[in-house]
Amino acid sequence: MMSTPHIPSFPFTPGGPDASKAAASRTATPGTAASGTTAVGVASVFLTGAAGALPSRTVAVLEAIKHAILTGELGPGQALVETDLAEVLGVSKTPVREALKTLAGAGLVTMSPYKGAAVRVVDAELARHVYDVRRLVEPEALVRSVRPGRDWQQAHQALARADSAADQVGRSLANRDFHRELYLACGNPLLVRLLDDLRDLTALVSVSAWRHQPGWEQAPSWEREAAEHQAVLMAAEEDDAERAASLLRHHITSFVARNFPNGQENQNL
Repeated sequence: MMSTPHIPSFPFTPGGPDASKAAASRTATPGTAASGTTAVGVASVFLTGAAGALPSRTVAVLEAIKHAILTGELGPGQALVETDLAEVLGVSKTPVREALKTLAGAGLVTMSPYKGAAVRVVDAELARHVYDVRRLVEPEALVRSVRPGRDWQQAHQALARADSAADQVGRSLANRDFHRELYLACGNPLLVRLLDDLRDLTALVSVSAWRHQPGWEQAPSWEREAAEHQAVLMAAEEDDAERAASLLRHHITSFVARNFPNGQENQNL
């Protein structure tokens, strides 16, 4: 019989205690706790609409589990037991089951008929596959997004949030927003959807890399990435689409080269 792992709580509360209390009041339903420290309450802060037409409670559960995976609270390979997750989140097993299926479709969770659900293990091969697609597609989407008079204010705001974030969670969310601003105006909704679908896998690869950097829990090494982001944005603002795309391509490629060097294909992170 499979052993039951320790399932951590989800204590991150963006915006402080007032924000978490407000989130809890919005998401509390009969049968769930209304405390500002509940995972479901905190999860509402992260709702993005990416889960489509899922019931609201399932979306909240999905975001809470995703949050724990992308911050490393639920580590690579860790079993995701429906009963334990339901108890931590204060819900029934049904929304947990649906959330795990959705996360499996996004690539963050693996599901086996014998072993059940588990957090996906990131290895160098997966990292290279994810970043290879981004390297091929995202620079072209950026080229199409650069045009005279384009307002890049949202991209600047995302960089500012990353710079002032208190921890890796805030930085990661801001980083995702910044990259989305680079390709959002490409004019092709299918291209946007493709890159949106890669964002969670990109974040999973990133957190796996950061876990192996000294002091990653306090301050992951963002200095190099931040400088590269600034350079890409500066070129885009100057309407130099080809230079912006070249810098972005280098940014994507160099991350994999730094964190997943050749010869490590079989090393799980």
